[in-house]
Amino acid sequence: MVGPSGRRRAVAYLMSLSKYSERRACRLLGQPRSTQRYKGKIESARERRLRARVIELARQHPRYGYRRLTNELRRGSWKVNRKCVRRICREEGLKIVRRPKKRRRLGQSKNGVMKLRAEKKNHVWSYDFVFDQLENGRVLKILPIVDNFTRECLHIETAHNITGQRIVEILEKLIARYGAPAFIRSDNGPEFIARAVRDWLATQNIETAFIEPGSPWENAYSESFNSRFRDELLDREIFTSLLEARTLIEQHRHHYNERRSHSSLGYKTPKQFAREHQAMEAAGLWKAAGKRVFPQALENAPHPPPAFSTAPTASATGRKEAGAR
Repeated sequence: MVGPSGRRRAVAYLMSLSKYSERRACRLLGQPRSTQRYKGKIESARERRLRARVIELARQHPRYGYRRLTNELRRGSWKVNRKCVRRICREEGLKIVRRPKKRRRLGQSKNGVMKLRAEKKNHVWSYDFVFDQLENGRVLKILPIVDNFTRECLHIETAHNITGQRIVEILEKLIARYGAPAFIRSDNGPEFIARAVRDWLATQNIETAFIEPGSPWENAYSESFNSRFRDELLDREIFTSLLEARTLIEQHRHHYNERRSHSSLGYKTPKQFAREHQAMEAAGLWKAAGKRVFPQALENAPHPPPAFSTAPTASATGRKEAGAR
């Protein structure tokens, strides 16, 4: 479908041929003459600054949509409507093109995200490998570890080879810093089912939650993080060395945790959400229930509707009596 602006240009083209008047060209194209003659408002200085800021943010974060751009503007003290940002993105051609993918149900495995849901911080961690390569073609093996409740990326290990013993060393450091999780969800990769890893987890009283073979959707939080990680960093950068890859990936991890707003957390960052949850838990306001409730859900919950009286009004009673007569 062609919008009014497109039809306006088409009418102008027909008129430039000197064969059609404005009235006839508008009739042929179905364009109201009032729309054809409409002159848009002159853009104010604030709107010009806003447009420039949206373009600047889009260049810094080319994979951000208008909703996340709106959140970034509001965090920068801009008072702006998201529909205004959407209009600017449309006019400037900032639309993100994503290839549609077939979706699969999350499944009902006892270790999948539908049955084993994180109810608090350090309840369920998950990890899964991501692969990339250096400029010379050498393979990079990357292991992000994600807290399923706060969505915080606790660590990203980048190396040419990661063994089961190295995974144990990484988990030891993370537990010393964040505390031990109750469960660790993963697939059935050889590094994760290695005896060294399973024996060490057993000594730490950490239960393993292996998903069904060939069912990566059951490890949804790791798959979601890895998808954004590849889209926003790996597909945009060419790594010339292992040191460069580690540096850029660690910078991305800090940006993801502290700067990047997360739509499922009410457009809060994972760090911000974790701090709010910790404060509510310390104050005794957080109750982990079977159905997870977020702090932002409590803030943004709609107010209950006013209790209207069910008794008929005087005018309604009069109409009924008149109908009966």
